Amino acid sequence: MSIDKVKEYFRNFGMEDQILEFDVSSATVELAAQAVGCEPARICKSLSFKIDERTILILTAGDAKVDNKKYKAFFSAKAKMLAPDEVIERIGHAIGGVCPFAVNEGVEVYLDESMKRFDYVYPAAGSNNSAIKLTLPELEKYSGYKEWVDVCKF
Repeated sequence: MSIDKVKEYFRNFGMEDQILEFDVSSATVELAAQAVGCEPARICKSLSFKIDERTILILTAGDAKVDNKKYKAFFSAKAKMLAPDEVIERIGHAIGGVCPFAVNEGVEVYLDESMKRFDYVYPAAGSNNSAIKLTLPELEKYSGYKEWVDVCKF
């Protein structure tokens, strides 16, 4: 199960006890915000894209939406989201629990500027009823990100 992979990943840093597991679903921004008890914008969305054989994972603030012009300018390609059946195969986590931790090899992780207005955010932790509270420096450290990008509007 993906949450077990994420727990094992964070165990390497002594952080596995920081993972929050809920009795309710946190599969959407709204549900995650209710489960965590925060504003929806602080939920860190993980959006999955493909560019030919590349797999792109962009983490954004919960209230952000991809701006197609900005995306195309940065990636030199049209924004093409993964189909639901491709997500688990290419990322390694199922929809509702997609996160940048313990992902499949080759997944390129980018952090969107929309999150920079917060001191901490809540990304999922591998299941549709989990999250972890991380500061932006912690998110940088644990996500294995390539770089910060500005591809969203909010």
